[in-house]
Amino acid sequence: MVIVLALVAVAVLAVVAGLHWYIWRRLVRDTTRGPGPARRAGTAVFVAGPVLMVAALVTERSGAAFGLQRALAWPGFLWMALALYLLLAVLAGEAVRPLLRRALHRRRQPGANPVEPPLGRPGQDPVGSLLGRPGRDGGHGPGTATVAPGAQEAPGTEEPTRRLFVSRVVAGAAATAAVATVGYGTYGVLRGPRVKRVTIPLAKLPRAAHGFRIAVVSDIHLGPILGRDFAQKVVDTVNATQPDLIAVVGDLVDGSVKDLGPAAAPLARLRARHGAYFVTGNHEYFSGAEQWVAEVRALGLHPLENARTELPYFDLAGVNDLQGESEGQGPDFGKALGDRDTARACVLLAHQPVQIHEAVRYGVDLQLSGHTHGGQLWPGNLLAAAANPTVAGLDRYGDTQLYVTRGAGAWGPPTRVGAPSDVTVIELAATRA
Repeated sequence: MVIVLALVAVAVLAVVAGLHWYIWRRLVRDTTRGPGPARRAGTAVFVAGPVLMVAALVTERSGAAFGLQRALAWPGFLWMALALYLLLAVLAGEAVRPLLRRALHRRRQPGANPVEPPLGRPGQDPVGSLLGRPGRDGGHGPGTATVAPGAQEAPGTEEPTRRLFVSRVVAGAAATAAVATVGYGTYGVLRGPRVKRVTIPLAKLPRAAHGFRIAVVSDIHLGPILGRDFAQKVVDTVNATQPDLIAVVGDLVDGSVKDLGPAAAPLARLRARHGAYFVTGNHEYFSGAEQWVAEVRALGLHPLENARTELPYFDLAGVNDLQGESEGQGPDFGKALGDRDTARACVLLAHQPVQIHEAVRYGVDLQLSGHTHGGQLWPGNLLAAAANPTVAGLDRYGDTQLYVTRGAGAWGPPTRVGAPSDVTVIELAATRA
């Protein structure tokens, strides 16, 4: 088993190295004239970036000193997001590259319709002006040769020059697009989640509970990057909705109580008429689930470990995450739901959407989940859709409805693209006359 894991790790590292080499080739090698300060600086970035990324992952998973995790997390995880969008932008550039070359080639053909150059002095070659070549009017850049009007460049010089110009244009556009995408996606996470409101009718809900509001919070992921200030933003956002009940459905933290206890402290200020409830996510089992269950209880939340509580209008149940099976603490639907009164409406808190199939078997009316982050980084939603029955939003499975929030925080890169963070306020609606 160890050998298999080692081989997989080597294969993954080889793929990561190959992709970084490809991006480096397009953004650094193809845009520089040879060894020099620019190429050396670009190469240093493309060596340091993946090294920091792997180091950030390893230190977080291994529980290294928290100071070291924090030092590596920002550059390492941001590089992870940036490398993804550099790759996508460079791949998109491959389609543009031949079109731009043909356009430049037609422009330079003898007898072509004269077009006013967009760059430089009248009569100056726009390609040459960007690359430091002399203009056709005799003006001199770093080069020394002049070219008479209408004359052709020396054989073998025109095509390499055009290729370099195209490479620089495409690389500049790709880098700009990637940096802007990651920058905006990071800003979206750090400013805090936005409120999303959804109304869900439940056939068994009594009229007296019509309009009951549940604030659903998932995937806060307090850790080396998102800390106490972020937790306070989440708490303020939730409390501002004035919910009747708060459901924290897993992946609260990425780290130990020792390191992250102070970051989680603002959760003690969550306020709802019927209290705040918590179920574990897979990341709790990477971080010490038992200590975190005890910690959230001390903060005033009510953990539902394969348990159920009878609220005035419906049953509220919760099951452990599937990752708990590795510690003998997996989900137990029978314990949580087996002896309930099925005439009452039931809302289930379960971190992963894939747990919906057991919920259907036990006649749950509504399951509230997180886990997917909505994909977090597009096109990650495609991968999330392959592993989960629902990536985000409301779905129905038989007589059971499933709502999946995109989550309040982010794992790894503090960045979201195409999957903005949210705190969802579920308003239950009674359908009985």
